[in-house]
Amino acid sequence: MPLDLIMIAVLIGLILAGYPVSFTIAGVGTAFALLGWMTGSFDLSLMGALGQRIFGLLTNDVLIAIPLFVFMGVVLEKSQIAEDLLQTMGRLFGRLPGGLGISVVLVGALLAASTGIVGATVIAMGMIALPTMLRSGYDPRLASGMVCTSGTLGQIIPPSTLLIILSDVISNAYQQAQFTQGKFTIDTISVGQTFAAALLPGLLLVALYIAYIFGRALLNPSVAPPLEALDEPPSAREVMGAVLPPLLLIVAVLGSILGGIATPTEAASVGAVGAILMAGFRMGVNPKFILAGAAALLLLALMAGLAPVRLQRSDTGVLEWALGTAYVGMALTGLAAILVSLHKAFATDMLGSALTSTMTVTSMIFATILTASVFALVFVGLGGEERIQHILQAMPGGPIGALIFCMLLTFVLGFFLDFVEITVIVLPLITPVLILMGHDPIWLAVLFAINLQTSFLTPPFGFSLFYLRGAAPKEVTTGHIYAGVAPFIVLQIVGVAIIWVFPQITYWLPRMLF
Repeated sequence: MPLDLIMIAVLIGLILAGYPVSFTIAGVGTAFALLGWMTGSFDLSLMGALGQRIFGLLTNDVLIAIPLFVFMGVVLEKSQIAEDLLQTMGRLFGRLPGGLGISVVLVGALLAASTGIVGATVIAMGMIALPTMLRSGYDPRLASGMVCTSGTLGQIIPPSTLLIILSDVISNAYQQAQFTQGKFTIDTISVGQTFAAALLPGLLLVALYIAYIFGRALLNPSVAPPLEALDEPPSAREVMGAVLPPLLLIVAVLGSILGGIATPTEAASVGAVGAILMAGFRMGVNPKFILAGAAALLLLALMAGLAPVRLQRSDTGVLEWALGTAYVGMALTGLAAILVSLHKAFATDMLGSALTSTMTVTSMIFATILTASVFALVFVGLGGEERIQHILQAMPGGPIGALIFCMLLTFVLGFFLDFVEITVIVLPLITPVLILMGHDPIWLAVLFAINLQTSFLTPPFGFSLFYLRGAAPKEVTTGHIYAGVAPFIVLQIVGVAIIWVFPQITYWLPRMLF
């Protein structure tokens, strides 16, 4: 059996055995580099390219956005914004058949667009919404499935860490495919294009979930009954108070990226600052002070773009100095609000906890990406890239057959591997070939994004299942959770099929914006 195929099998086996992922990836790569060198099937001098690969990763401007988005999500989760949203939306939709479940999906979508962290969303909804649904007579399987699935929306609705990593992988694959075709004036795929392409498919999944819950509640009211003994519906002011803060953050972050105003890293910085101010607001800092700081920063961003000032120029007049002074005042007002919010977060130990969680998640992601460079370099050196190309080109059905095979392979690997591992190890090997076969790279990115989102739901190692298992009440069994996610996995497959048949859902927004 060829060494490259044995290498893949050993990696999957060791990960399933429970060894630390990053060390396993690097260890397997190093071991097979030496084994290939001893058997004459690997040129050890190829390892000299490793330093350049790592340097390129560490200087990648796109990936800098990951820790900032993670920090934004963690701060929002710890400031109990999810709790306010769930309670308000539950009261708003509770009297509809399946209304509480619909509110869980809508809150999951809002949290996905403002936090993008699956674990935080699933745990928050598992602790807040799941007990309420069970007390209201919801079937524990349906309730568990709704919570698990809604929490995973953070992987397909931008901004998300999956889409950032996937954008980088697809862009590199697209460039590699163009070089292979002999093109040296190449196009790239930006994070903004990937975000725009994934937005409508993400909302499509939300619509599918809501339609399924509502339809099932109409056909069998006992599984998702309306809440009869419900408090008064929330007032418009209560709804706006719960929905408006995350909505404004979504518009500020996602709108600035899609509108071409800011890069993903700059937008992530805006999101992190916005999350800090929102946390300060929630923790009792003077609301007028927070609003003044936020308004000052927003006005500064707009004015700096519309009327930039260069005070170092020799022809600077009174108007420029007046504007410059006003800009400094706005910056200081915003900075004061940020510092007060940070002090409050530090005093309540929320800041330390958020930073620890951010460092943990970021370290896991970057360690996997770094060590995947070792594995990929050795795998290519052993001839694995050519083998995969031959396998895909020999698939019956041509380009369509090859893509179906890759989608099925990704789906099956999702039962055992994490989305980061699949994205940085498997996709760089198969996507250049698929692009060379004629598939659009942005369309591929969305198809694989939904497929990888499903990996959070597929037993035995779906992370969303583990998160809910830890947060769910005792009466919810592992069997309930596994049975509950099964229909939603089918809905994920339906979503992929719709996007496959109607690719315009993916293309429309990127083409309009970019």
